[in-house]
Amino acid sequence: MSSVLVVVEQDGGRIGRMSWEAIAAGYLLGAQQNLPVDAAIIGSETAPAAEEIAARLDGQIERVEHPLLSLYTADGYTHAIQQLIEKEAPAYVLFPHTYQVRDYAPALAARLNQVLISDVIAIGEGPVFQRQLLQGRLVGSYQHSGGGPCLISVQAGAFPALEPGSETKTRTAAIAVFQPALEPSMIRTRPGAPFRASAQTVDLASAQRIVSVGRGIQGEENIQLVKELAAVLDAELAASRPICDNGWLPMERQVGSSGQTVAPRLYLAVGISGAIQHLVGMKGSHCIVAINKDPEAPIFEVADYGIIGDLFEVVPALIEAAKAGR
Repeated sequence: MSSVLVVVEQDGGRIGRMSWEAIAAGYLLGAQQNLPVDAAIIGSETAPAAEEIAARLDGQIERVEHPLLSLYTADGYTHAIQQLIEKEAPAYVLFPHTYQVRDYAPALAARLNQVLISDVIAIGEGPVFQRQLLQGRLVGSYQHSGGGPCLISVQAGAFPALEPGSETKTRTAAIAVFQPALEPSMIRTRPGAPFRASAQTVDLASAQRIVSVGRGIQGEENIQLVKELAAVLDAELAASRPICDNGWLPMERQVGSSGQTVAPRLYLAVGISGAIQHLVGMKGSHCIVAINKDPEAPIFEVADYGIIGDLFEVVPALIEAAKAGR
């Protein structure tokens, strides 16, 4: 039976938010096409992750296990997923658009003689898959034609993550183990030690509230004002590229085409004009509030609420109002 297969990524047994977003996209596609939604988790010890998925998913869960998959390699993952796809024959295969997926999914698509439709932001009837072009200036629509599975990767923040207690679960998930036929000679690379980011690294894609600052803040000494607003709102602090290029905030806090893509419940843009490169990274936010003294600033075109005024007057007022409301 055809299905929607979601390839879930784990890191040390932890399933990332982008994989839950991919599963949510899988449910949307499955509902449109009247297809069940299955999942695959890859590694050498996948039982805990499979149980976590089973708590929210009601389709088949494949534990793709082999000692050669204990560490990630593009060759190992490509061969393993190819064999699973050939066994299960899904109609659609969805991936989270992570760095790892960008590494092996194009090779997988080539081996299957298919095209990978990457970085999808929306799925319409047809199905039609939409992705941004020219740094968000255009949106392209794509449809899969021909035989074989349709391979899709979904952009971070484009789909709300499948949360615990989701009503999509209607029955007990079935868990099976699939052991691909892998040989050491198939692995042409030797993995090094996993990259470990500094303890200060922030995952803005997981934040529910973000206060982001732009060049309207004028100087590094004024960043503290926005930090105070973020603290009182229990929000993460972010920035547009000029702030990070100047070294006023670390690059890990940059939102935009060359930074992180976010979709929080609240995105408060302080002194950000709204260059297209920044809008690409945040316009999927549920509620956008913009503060800018220029009434013609592009940020107001995507904002749900706009405050035209001097941020040095508006932000202190917001801080006091937030403190009073606690």
